[in-house]
Amino acid sequence: MIKALLALAVTLTLVWTLNTKHGDVPPFGKLLSPYRGFWQNAEARQAFPTQQTLALPGLQKQVTVRYDDRRVPHVFAQNDADLYFAQGYLTARDRLWQMEFQTHVAAGRLAEIVGPARLETDRFFRRMGLPFGAANSLKVMMADPTTRTVLTAYSAGVNAYIDQLTPATLPFEYKLLDYQPEPWQPLKCALLLKFMAWDLSGRTDDLRMSNIQGKYGPAVTQDLFPDYPTREDPIVPVGTPLDFQPLPAPPVPKSFATAQVAHQLRTEPDAELGSNNFAVSGAKSASGYPLLANDPHLQLNLPSIWYQIQLNAPGVNVYGVTIPGAPTVIIGFNENTAWGVTNVAADVLDFYQLKFKDKTQREYWHAGRWKPVRRVVEHIKVRNQPDRLDTVLYTHHGPVVYDKPEKPFIAQTPIAHAMRWTAHDGANEVLAFYQLNRARAYPDYTAALAHYGSPAQNFIFADNQKDIAIWPNGRFPLKWRNQGKFILDGTDPAYDWQGWIPAAHNPHVKNPARGFVSSANQFSAGPDYPYYLNWNYANYERGHRINQRLGAMRQVTPDSLRQLQNDVLDLNAQLMLPKMLALVAAPALGSAEAKVLAEMRRWPHQYTADAIGASVFNLWYNDFVKRIWEDDFGSKVTGVEMRYPPRDRTNNLILNEPNSPWIDDRRTPAKETLPQLALQSLRFATDSLTRKLGPFGPKWRWANQKSTDVLHLLQLPGFGQLDVDCGGGAGIVNATSERNGPSWRMVVALGPRVQAYGVYPGGQSGNPGSPFYNNLLETWRVGQLDELVFLRSAQEQHPRVPTAWTLQGK
Repeated sequence: MIKALLALAVTLTLVWTLNTKHGDVPPFGKLLSPYRGFWQNAEARQAFPTQQTLALPGLQKQVTVRYDDRRVPHVFAQNDADLYFAQGYLTARDRLWQMEFQTHVAAGRLAEIVGPARLETDRFFRRMGLPFGAANSLKVMMADPTTRTVLTAYSAGVNAYIDQLTPATLPFEYKLLDYQPEPWQPLKCALLLKFMAWDLSGRTDDLRMSNIQGKYGPAVTQDLFPDYPTREDPIVPVGTPLDFQPLPAPPVPKSFATAQVAHQLRTEPDAELGSNNFAVSGAKSASGYPLLANDPHLQLNLPSIWYQIQLNAPGVNVYGVTIPGAPTVIIGFNENTAWGVTNVAADVLDFYQLKFKDKTQREYWHAGRWKPVRRVVEHIKVRNQPDRLDTVLYTHHGPVVYDKPEKPFIAQTPIAHAMRWTAHDGANEVLAFYQLNRARAYPDYTAALAHYGSPAQNFIFADNQKDIAIWPNGRFPLKWRNQGKFILDGTDPAYDWQGWIPAAHNPHVKNPARGFVSSANQFSAGPDYPYYLNWNYANYERGHRINQRLGAMRQVTPDSLRQLQNDVLDLNAQLMLPKMLALVAAPALGSAEAKVLAEMRRWPHQYTADAIGASVFNLWYNDFVKRIWEDDFGSKVTGVEMRYPPRDRTNNLILNEPNSPWIDDRRTPAKETLPQLALQSLRFATDSLTRKLGPFGPKWRWANQKSTDVLHLLQLPGFGQLDVDCGGGAGIVNATSERNGPSWRMVVALGPRVQAYGVYPGGQSGNPGSPFYNNLLETWRVGQLDELVFLRSAQEQHPRVPTAWTLQGK
């Protein structure tokens, strides 16, 4: 009996152990079970049914879904409610875990899935106000009958799929992390949009710039961090006539000396995220109709950031990509129009230095009186631990991201500063995209943009009436010049945002004489634009290279624009390498550096996969810049968070100011010169490549040094693609870097019968066991595009569309 009881106890313990998640260790019993484990997620290509009928509760009328050979669904519905119900259902079939997991990130709810390791991440996103902003936008969207229908129908479709799931059919990541999907709500769609706003506009240099001005004074700061660079090619060309009467800027208040802030936000989006879009007029194209291209640069992940879909119902027939979890098409085309987006680097996030009445932080001083602080208690669930309560302070500006010094974010966090951010305001981006999907001409496009709030985007446009246009668009605060370049005074209402730039006054240009429009995250407009948007944008090289090539093009075809998307010439290297070569004296070189220098003299400034010169220049230039500025602006040296001067100013120093006092390294007794720093950096680059890749030779190729990785969203080993062999790099038109790059490449040829081409680095399915998980990656890697299948009716026969499903009510 004792042996039997012991055996039973051991068996029960083993069963419990194998079926319970312990820390980061998954429940291996469930995970490895042949009946419900990850084996059930394997998917054979031929297993996908070509004909089937699905009965789904909530559908009003029959919906036809045609799948093409890339697993893209083409949805044909008879009304809006069924259209977006079907979109939600089909997207969830392919991407449920991805779309739900990202909403958990935005909502600050990771700890309830993975445990206390993500508690600080959850606190941070809640304190940044993403759920607060999502709730504000949801109120606006649900108050509009159109978007209320879209969001409720989409949510019902997602839930129709969730309700079908069994333990065996759960997506793999749920099994690995041992949790269940929860019912989808419209709030989750709003959270995804705010997460994108965070990714594209959730960074600021206010604190760094205030520290620089506090240390070096206004004159030096203005010299090294000017409001407009010497080299720039703005989105709206200088001299474009205004079609509005500008409002006066708010008066500049008295000067405000900020207290030095030792640290900056640790969790900031990658500053290299950017994008390209461009459109050429019919006068420049071979067809006589406009062409439009877009390639948004985001982090390269699996499952892919985007999801392809075609949506057809009365009044709409649109194809493009959307973020899984967000209804409508975000980037795409219909039979009459095409549009795309890139990020606007406008200053829409400001920090305000606060004055609290006392240590209780119940009141703050503003406009000559003490005002109450609103205290919001965040209830954070933590897996296998008690719930945590976290109190966030709100002023009229917005949340106080961190109200007291604390670990682990103390090292990089502004303390007792309130944040004002456009993403906290309610807006109806879903209505903007709903109307863009149905746009027939330029007036429809501009009307749709009026609903758009954040993140600010450069919306490019082309139509069959042969109009092309671009609007840097979003809600821009009406500011005095340089308001927000430094930390603002939270006690004086003169420093508050004073209203908004009217949407019709946002920078824009339609049908310019040069025959094209474009953007690459550079300045929205030149110094002649009457409003202040920001002082710092992406470096000019990408945008200038695009304009350079578009200006020279004639008889443009879709392949012309595809080739431009893959351009790998580095204008920064073209400008700076001759000077850097001239600075390095040949007698001072060792044999290794001499070989490298000979290679650099031959290199044509192209960042191809095989280019050795790209590997050398990338290390050489960046280290050269670091040697110039680190002793004066490096945070570890100065003790406060700072940033380097922008590239344009740095290049001017190297090219034109050999005796600048900034060249000397103040940490050493000797006085350094530019030739010495250039030589030291060349040796650094040579030594680094030798240690990593061996002696000088073909292994020094750029693809080996860059090592582009497309990782699983959880960075699970074996579920991503490492060392993708490709060219490109940060600051180049083909902006493929180590972890970022073109997340979707699209080219659309307008005309009597629109044709479009596109690809992203992954596939339609989010299931690692599916042949459609990363089947498009090779096409993307070599810079090719797939022709996109655009059906005009549910019955249209097409050799690449063998599948026809019927969805009907239950």
